[in-house]
Amino acid sequence: MSPFTHRLECAVTELDWVPDGIDVSVPSVARTYDYLLGGAHNLAVDRAMGDRMLEVLPGARDLVRMNRAFLRRAVTHLVDSGITQFLDIGSGIPTVGNVHEIAPRAKVVYVDKDPVAVAHGRLLLTGVERAAAVRADLREPEDVLSRPEVVGLLDFDRPIALLALLVVHFSPDSEDPVGYLGRYRDRLAPGSRLVISHATADRRVDTMRAAAATVRRSNSRDQLVYRSHAEVTALFAGFELEEPGVTGCALWRPDGVGAVSDDPDDNTQVYVGVGRKPSAGGR
Repeated sequence: MSPFTHRLECAVTELDWVPDGIDVSVPSVARTYDYLLGGAHNLAVDRAMGDRMLEVLPGARDLVRMNRAFLRRAVTHLVDSGITQFLDIGSGIPTVGNVHEIAPRAKVVYVDKDPVAVAHGRLLLTGVERAAAVRADLREPEDVLSRPEVVGLLDFDRPIALLALLVVHFSPDSEDPVGYLGRYRDRLAPGSRLVISHATADRRVDTMRAAAATVRRSNSRDQLVYRSHAEVTALFAGFELEEPGVTGCALWRPDGVGAVSDDPDDNTQVYVGVGRKPSAGGR
């Protein structure tokens, strides 16, 4: 077999799992995240963006790993608090440790705007009656909350955990993230939770600017928008923050060896928090 034929066959195999109509020349944030986590559902253009990101931010793999660890801790905490329903928006491409695996008795709806992420989510959920995957956009709460899969699986008269991990930082202020998160909040029952993780440039300012520029030059449709501690805290408007408040990703209730990085900047490069919607009269 000639080298050309081998490369061609590899390319065809690589594209077998890509849904029709996908522009394979444009990188996807979801697929690049999958690559940084060591997943297999990414394209050459995504790996190229991931490699460029690693050049300017060598700890990028650790950051996405710690975000995934935070997801596990937060979901476990919420299950222990009595939450049995999850709406995971910007869920990305399925990998090990999904919400329905962490909370097998809960009802879960995964939402992402990336068709590859949704296609693989639906494949993963074949035969799983308590979970569904929907293609929709975080910035359009009325659309998300009206989808048959969402209203059919989740009971909005009972508390729901809304997860928005590493997704709001692709939404500039012009899209009013505080406003659209507030529209989700208004539809949720008291006792519901909002869980956010969000990159910041409060530290490593030059490095993080270079990382954002890397995404911008890649022609990705998603562009990084960093927010300060105060700005991330403002995203929880109308929610009561649970302890320890908005803090570094690795510092939110760490639960063992490996949860915290030896590099203190890694531990706080992503802010996270969990907020609770109070009842009309308080708690």
